[in-house]
Amino acid sequence: MESFITWLLGALALPGIGLPAIFLVSFLSATLLPMGSEPALFGYVALNPHMFWPAIVVASVGNTAGGMLDWWMGFAARRGFVRLKARRRAHARAAALAGAGAVTVGDAGVRATRAARPGRPERAERAEGKAPMNERYHRWMRRFGPPLLLLSWLPVVGDPLCTLAGWLRLSWRACLFYIAVGKTLRYIAITYLMLRVPESFWEGILAPFKHLLIG
Repeated sequence: MESFITWLLGALALPGIGLPAIFLVSFLSATLLPMGSEPALFGYVALNPHMFWPAIVVASVGNTAGGMLDWWMGFAARRGFVRLKARRRAHARAAALAGAGAVTVGDAGVRATRAARPGRPERAERAEGKAPMNERYHRWMRRFGPPLLLLSWLPVVGDPLCTLAGWLRLSWRACLFYIAVGKTLRYIAITYLMLRVPESFWEGILAPFKHLLIG
C-alpha cells in the first residue's frame, strides 16, 4: 500500500511532506484556484492511519480559511464597487452643477433633497450593489442565509457561494461556522470512504494511465 500511495502522490504532483502540505493544499483548493485537496489528504492518511483526526483537522482549518478568503474577496469587491459608483455620482453631480450654474428648483431639487436624507444612500448602495451579480443567486443567499454555506464544499459552486456571502455582507461569524461544518463533514466522509476501498480498486483504475503519467 505504501508504494502505491507514494506513486499516486508523485503522479499527481502532490506533496507528501506532512501536515503543512495538507494545510497548504486545502487552503489553496478552497480559493478560486482549480485544485483538489482530497487526494493529498487521502494519501497522507493512508500512509499514516494514526494521523487520521489530526489530518482531518488541519485540512478542515486550511479549507475553511480559504473559504473565508473568498468571503473577504467578495466583501472587498462590494466595497470597491460602491465607492466607485459613489465617486461617479459625485463627478456627474459636480459636472451638472457646473454646467447649469445653479441648482435647479423643482423635481430635481426634491430628488437632491431626498438623496441627502439619512438612509437613502444606504438603500441606493444596496440597489447598486446587486448590479454585477445574478439575481437568482441573490435570492437564494438572502433566503437561506449563512446555512447555505454548508454546501461550500461543492465543486464549481462552493467557492462562488462564499464570495457571494461576502458580497452580501452576511455575518462573517455565521459564515465561518457553516463553512467549517460543511467542509469538515466532507473531509471526514470522503476520506473514510476512500480508506475503505481496497487497494486493488485504485490500482485497477489508474493502471491504464500509469505509464502515461510517469512517461
